[in-house]
Amino acid sequence: MANFKRKIASMAALSIFMTGSAAVAEVSPQQVWDDWKSYMAGFGYVVDANESTSGGKLTVSDIEMSMQIPDQDGSISMKMGQMTFSDNGDGTVAVSIPQIMPMVMSIDAPDGEDVDIAMEYASTGFAMNVSGSPDSMTYNYSAAELALLLKELVVEGAPVDFGKASMSMANVTGTAALSGSDLRTYSQRFSTGEVVYSVDFTDPKAGGRFVANGTFANMAFDGKGSFPAQMDPTNMAAMMAAGFGVDGGFSYESGATTFSVEEDGKTVQGTSSSEHGDLKVAMDGDRLQYSGSARNMQMQMMGGEIPFPIEMAMAESAFNLLIPVSKSDNDQDFALGITLGDFTISDMIWGIFDPMGQLPRDPATIAIDLSGKVELFFDLMDPEQMASVENSDEAPGELKALDLNALTLRAAGAELTGGGGFTFDNSDMMTFQGMPAPTGAIDLKLEGGNGLLDKLIAMGIMPEDQAMGMRMMMGLFAVPGDGDDTLTSKIEVTGDGKVLANGQRLR
Repeated sequence: MANFKRKIASMAALSIFMTGSAAVAEVSPQQVWDDWKSYMAGFGYVVDANESTSGGKLTVSDIEMSMQIPDQDGSISMKMGQMTFSDNGDGTVAVSIPQIMPMVMSIDAPDGEDVDIAMEYASTGFAMNVSGSPDSMTYNYSAAELALLLKELVVEGAPVDFGKASMSMANVTGTAALSGSDLRTYSQRFSTGEVVYSVDFTDPKAGGRFVANGTFANMAFDGKGSFPAQMDPTNMAAMMAAGFGVDGGFSYESGATTFSVEEDGKTVQGTSSSEHGDLKVAMDGDRLQYSGSARNMQMQMMGGEIPFPIEMAMAESAFNLLIPVSKSDNDQDFALGITLGDFTISDMIWGIFDPMGQLPRDPATIAIDLSGKVELFFDLMDPEQMASVENSDEAPGELKALDLNALTLRAAGAELTGGGGFTFDNSDMMTFQGMPAPTGAIDLKLEGGNGLLDKLIAMGIMPEDQAMGMRMMMGLFAVPGDGDDTLTSKIEVTGDGKVLANGQRLR
């Protein structure tokens, strides 16, 4: 099933590519089509089609793209309908597609898990105009609506029962620019009105059913990148060494989804919504970075094994991940951050473990922001180097610095905040028994900790002797701060291996 999901994702990505970059064009229809074929050939595809020219119009029909799966006996192919490339008489080219264009995609997998997909690509009011020069081209496109509808799905020779799978985008406008020859650079920006999607699938093996319907309001994309004219998509390390890179992101103003899952005769139903969200991705020869956020999210679920309706809400959700991907003799940045801000649950859930309402039910927050420096000893995207690292006892890299830029843990009337940082001496693996010796400090502040312990004892959740042990531990590492029920702590590690808590030596 995992392989099946990866194949579906790959085919979906290719379909999206076809909608956003349907033609890479120059100043004549033939140059438009030839350059697009060259573009796809750079990704390893063989493009076949019937071509006919009449009165300044090039008609391309029975388009088929195919690619062998490297190092395997499988292949990927895609068949499309017809496209026309028309000379506007002013040095620009108009690209047209039928209102309904059939598309067929097939994967002949070496493991026997073949997939065949039949789709319809529908457009209303579609227009694309290509201008520029042979080495620098600009595409302006728009459509009242673009839609992709799944017509048939066959996995391992067996049709998959589905009610519907579709996505549509209203009021699409965009601009894309492409330039270069050996190393091509591009930038693209587009926006939409309402985006609507619908999925209704039945698992052909397990028999379960999944239904989802949702919308996004005012979606937008802004991105740029570069790619070699000839590259092997399966060799990411070589691609990035040759200049491959992407940097872009999607955003939307609001979103809402309803869903249901049927399994073993039971049905779980739910809804979710958010007011704003974004997702950004950047990747090149030095880094891989993901970040995303959403605001004012709400979710409701009920049915199945869930004994009562579940309601949850969150004012903010965000994540950030930055990792180096290439071997370097210099220190490289990394980062990890996660925020679950002002998280709330319904009183019905609270009542399970706090029926008397003794704990404060204020919104909870978890926020951690880490960054630092590492030195990587291998190329993360190189499969051979990855395998060598996995089979070796040698360290894959060295941690040089770690900073806690922000820490907030807030729940049930207590709050822990902090920040600080450490550097690491990788030449000293003895002082701290196998780990590089750290130097630095971290400052922590706890508010409401003793009050929370008192409530947990009163509720019978925590025995009094355990609470006493925790209070003794806090007394060892912390000192009273400003305000009632406030403790502060400064943990330091010195260059000679001493560990101090508020100036008192612990080690």
